[in-house]
Amino acid sequence: MTTTGDRTSTPDSAPATDVLIRRPLPPELLARGTDPFAPPPGLDALRAQGPVAGVRLRNGANLWMVTGFAESKALLTDERFSADTHRHPNAMQLDPEQVVRHQAAVAAGTGGCPVTDVPPTGGRFIFMDPPEHTRLRRLLVGQFTVRRMRALEARVREIAVEHVEAMRAAGAPADLVTDFALPLPSLVICELLGVAPADRDGFQDRTAVLVNLDADEETRLRAYAEQDEFMRGLVADKRAHPADDLISGLVHGDADPALSDRELVDISSMLLGAGHETTANMLALGTFALLEHPDQLAALRAEPELIDTAVEELLRYLSVVHTGPVRVAVQDVELGGVTVRAGDTVMVSLPEVDRDPGRWPEPDRLDLRRTRNHHLAFGHGVHQCLGQQLARVELRIGLAELLARLPGLRLAVPPAEVGLRTEMVIYGVHSLPVAWD
Repeated sequence: MTTTGDRTSTPDSAPATDVLIRRPLPPELLARGTDPFAPPPGLDALRAQGPVAGVRLRNGANLWMVTGFAESKALLTDERFSADTHRHPNAMQLDPEQVVRHQAAVAAGTGGCPVTDVPPTGGRFIFMDPPEHTRLRRLLVGQFTVRRMRALEARVREIAVEHVEAMRAAGAPADLVTDFALPLPSLVICELLGVAPADRDGFQDRTAVLVNLDADEETRLRAYAEQDEFMRGLVADKRAHPADDLISGLVHGDADPALSDRELVDISSMLLGAGHETTANMLALGTFALLEHPDQLAALRAEPELIDTAVEELLRYLSVVHTGPVRVAVQDVELGGVTVRAGDTVMVSLPEVDRDPGRWPEPDRLDLRRTRNHHLAFGHGVHQCLGQQLARVELRIGLAELLARLPGLRLAVPPAEVGLRTEMVIYGVHSLPVAWD
């Protein structure tokens, strides 16, 4: 990548290599300002440089950060950009020694792409390109049937009511994260995959470690091994005892060739993680945002029919996936006025993209009546989130039940005391103490 003048951010002092690999973005691109719902001020400054700007990572590598809406849509539908981290490791994955070799390859015009011609194995489909990605995604789309989604919608309401009523019975204050926002989507995705109730707490604990960027390497590896072992047992159980769940459908469906245990374990693990972490943080952070915007909260209470547009606006306004998606160019590409060289890494900054002033009037204002609100919170193109409709159901029902059953819902601590998850893969709050009338 060529970076000149003020178009490149500089790294801070170098910490340990392990931290560099896990948290290579400069801290100013993660640190929130006084408004916990606004993108980091460092990202706002980057936008001022153009819709695509250069960033120097803490491991010494470079990447292009995309903050423009049109440029992001173009990137995410362009086959010249790869999601395949097996063939094309991105700059976020490199240690400092690898960075030197990679940058030399880019400068020489070889791009280091592809690193290997061997196709990826396993079922981590979000890190694959067609045709491997197409094969697995097609099988999964076939499992998200209308019948199954309708059944899950009823279950979402049961779980939401059960947890809100448990909060009421225990009395205020309560932590909305642990008492409501985490268990609701976690239990729903466990229902989808057929995870036994007795196993669900352990899954939540392990997933919390895996998405914590500050967890030490030993702890993360142990959690990964335990999660992998659990998923192997789940797949084996579905092979022997099929039921009406997604994993059983994949195991005993019409996949040709049949899915291997490794593919099934990877697919299940990714759906478990993606199926509860993002929605849980949207529920908690979305509630926090409503409580801090009393005019919008009052409008939603007065007009419950606003819930659908409210959910879309909260998805846009908060964009909790704050470090990606990431792609690697496999050819030289012109994007947003810059030349992205083969081998360069490009990251979409969803918090900035979903507040592009060229796309939305007053993008920094929360407006639950905003219509025609086509955001990129669920991504775009062939990798667009598979479970987005289920996530919308969980948000719509979860928020509606909270507001209907907890009159006078409010923070139980000053807003400044709410801990923010800037160190996590998914943005949100660590806890949200609330009270009600």
